[in-house]
Amino acid sequence: MSADKPRSAAIEQRSIDYVPLDERHGKPWHLFTVWFSSNLQITGLVTGALAVTVGLNLTWAIITILIGNLVGGVFMAYHSVQGPRMGVPQMIQSRAQFGFLGSLLPAAIVLCMYAGFAIEGGVVTGQALASWADIPFSSSVIIQGAIATVIAIAGYKLIHLTSRIVTVVSTVLFAALTVTLFSLLPHELPAGPAPAFGTVLLAVSIFISWQITWAPYVSDYSRYLPADTPARTTFAWTYAGSVIGGSWVMILGAVGATISAEAMGTDSIGFLSGLVPAVGGVILLALLISAVPAGAYGVYGAYLTFISAVSAGGNGRATPMVRTVFSIVFTIVVTAITLAADGDILATVQEITLFLLYLLVPWTAINLTDYYFVRKGSYQVAELFKPRGVYGLVNWPAIIIYVLAMAAEVPFINSSLFVGPLVPFFGGADLAWIVGLLLPTVLYLGYARWLTVKAPVAADVADLAESNADM
Repeated sequence: MSADKPRSAAIEQRSIDYVPLDERHGKPWHLFTVWFSSNLQITGLVTGALAVTVGLNLTWAIITILIGNLVGGVFMAYHSVQGPRMGVPQMIQSRAQFGFLGSLLPAAIVLCMYAGFAIEGGVVTGQALASWADIPFSSSVIIQGAIATVIAIAGYKLIHLTSRIVTVVSTVLFAALTVTLFSLLPHELPAGPAPAFGTVLLAVSIFISWQITWAPYVSDYSRYLPADTPARTTFAWTYAGSVIGGSWVMILGAVGATISAEAMGTDSIGFLSGLVPAVGGVILLALLISAVPAGAYGVYGAYLTFISAVSAGGNGRATPMVRTVFSIVFTIVVTAITLAADGDILATVQEITLFLLYLLVPWTAINLTDYYFVRKGSYQVAELFKPRGVYGLVNWPAIIIYVLAMAAEVPFINSSLFVGPLVPFFGGADLAWIVGLLLPTVLYLGYARWLTVKAPVAADVADLAESNADM
């Protein structure tokens, strides 16, 4: 991994390789706009409506949205801290826990996640663009996919710049949407009976999963920050952006579902734009603009994950041309699937979101436990790029813990596709994500202590840059 790549290049030159200190740039507050704009999007709005469709009134829906985002945001923001410290993408860092080839398991799951969310976002955003521009749905899906692909090909700098612009514009437009939706609520909303504990926890699980599914992305967008960026600053800006953006848009979704749950489920875009015809175009524009960053993140993140999986030689020397080819192929595939998609949007969102939660929570637990409690942030980054380096080829104990944790979640799952045998004993509550967090944390800590694992001596910043430059 050479250190002679131009810092000023408009097109990102680096891939999954370590970012040298002389190429570090940006401000911690930029993370706020990245995660605020990525959450303030159409899919988040539809996800927020689920709180009402599962049986909660608006008050309880807002409570569960806030709890879910506040809790889930903690885990995703702690991943962000790893970026400036290590200077590599999130999934490369997983090699320290699972081994060079062992990290292929979580990487494959994450790649499926990117594809799933790209398809889901393509359906919802495609409807919005088709309605706003009065063009066929197929054309709108192709257009929004092309925009996301161009931004992803340009890479890190354009993604951050786009996020800052979208944050300003979408904040103004979503403020107009907020006023519109709340003005249409009945003056007196029916209180109804207190919701069942299981229903509340199911809704909280959906919103926690929204935040946790950002985890494989997070340090991808903080890895260019200066290495001495304080951890608390990185955490705070990431957490604030993601929680505020996510909570705001989801509450709007819950308000929309309170006005008409059926309309939000079958044609959320048409329903929202038709609430007040005079500002229908503004509402659609807000939804369209807000979808730009998230679409680009999906393509860009899929590329980084894919390259981390196929870089058998260990290095990250993929050129911008490789990113271009992958981004185009990835977009063509997900666009084709999107155009073939049908069915109820809200049901699809719920199924994808909860399913990914079950798979990603154990990975998050293992990754954060290793970083904060086992190695305490001390890694030999150069070794992450060596197939037979100090982190090994396959760390079978970590793989087994990961698989066991996913298996242990099954009896506690409560979804439209599957209801675990233990769910009735907990009043219908979905406890799978709690099991997925606690069990691998305990098992991985036990494994680390059993082996008396000691954090490798970290090279100082200058030595680290030099060692990576020699690769």
